[in-house]
Amino acid sequence: QGLPFVGRAGQLLTQMIEGTAQKEGIPLKREDVYICNVVKCRPPGNRTPEPDEMEICGQFLYRQLMAIRPRAICALGSTAARALLGRNEGVTRLRGQWHKWRDIPLMVTFHPSYLLRPYNQNAKREAWEDLKKALHFVYD
Repeated sequence: QGLPFVGRAGQLLTQMIEGTAQKEGIPLKREDVYICNVVKCRPPGNRTPEPDEMEICGQFLYRQLMAIRPRAICALGSTAARALLGRNEGVTRLRGQWHKWRDIPLMVTFHPSYLLRPYNQNAKREAWEDLKKALHFVYD
């Protein structure tokens, strides 16, 4: 569709953004949030992007971020975390704590498609907590 986070993962992301914001008393809708992908086209077979693909597309991502200058970034999944932090650590090691991309605070959490798997209920709870931290950072 040419849009980031559509389908079931996109629906879950919308529920996470709007549901967390509502519970925290923050008037926020998905359309108020700038959402973009590291890689601007889907790799064949929906595989994880190769390092060279992330490097090439990363330049577009960096320009987008520099243009909008967000108060905070929430990196969803290991591909986004690697692209922005340049580290190969997994999401479980990086999530729940603040990092920096350039001078912008960055929170890593799980990708919504990962959270849709039935055995990831703990990860789902952790992702909601991560998102809550990010929302309070921006809105408090």
